[in-house]
Amino acid sequence: MANLGESQWVGRHTGKDELRQQVWTALQASGVAIGDPFGWIPNFVGADLAAARLAALPIWKQARVIKSNPDAPQAHVRLRALQDGKILYMAVPRLAEEKCFIELTAQDLLGRGISLEDASQWQTAVEIGKRVDFDEMQSIDLAVTGCVAVTRAGGRTGKGAGFADLEFAMLRQFGLLTSQTPLATTVHSLMLVENDRLPVQPHDTFLNWIITPDESIEVKNTGHQPGGIDWDQIRSDQYETIPVLRRLKPDWPKK
Repeated sequence: MANLGESQWVGRHTGKDELRQQVWTALQASGVAIGDPFGWIPNFVGADLAAARLAALPIWKQARVIKSNPDAPQAHVRLRALQDGKILYMAVPRLAEEKCFIELTAQDLLGRGISLEDASQWQTAVEIGKRVDFDEMQSIDLAVTGCVAVTRAGGRTGKGAGFADLEFAMLRQFGLLTSQTPLATTVHSLMLVENDRLPVQPHDTFLNWIITPDESIEVKNTGHQPGGIDWDQIRSDQYETIPVLRRLKPDWPKK
């Protein structure tokens, strides 16, 4: 069994650290984890079925522009978005470039002889996708994020690095994501936990839809969604490693 030290982001919230460890352990013990789940947004058996279930929902069918995270279980979501003719935005892993989103469309990819299956893999997407700045992006109709644990009340936690919450904050800051934009995730049922097991913090974004291979869960009353970038919550390690933060506020930290 892995220990908490295997995640480089351990120690930021003890309760969430312990919950992630329990979920990762359960996924591995049950045999549904694909690869090593510890320290990652875990890939899981049935991720393709969850993506298909998401694609059958009205929120998907009505969406023209979809944002997805680059994690492994959402490769099926990214592929389906391309197959269905959506404009797809994928965050650069760890937001490590100044233009920290990649734009992908089937028309462009197929015109360049790149298969949609290949482009749905984050490694290929990073190599061949178009880097876009926020003012080059279109408003997002549906945002899909990866999670380690979720609740039926819409609570979520990722692997503890804070990248997803920061992505959402940036997109809200630039008006690309609004309070009406549905937020969804695809997870295994073992990643669903009781509401009181997942601590909620002010910067946490709530989900509107949770999709498993067997179930589509609509969250009717989500909590209050955070707004744009809260500079008081930015950590030094984020500022040092995420170029767009340094561009947006070169005089950070506050004096």
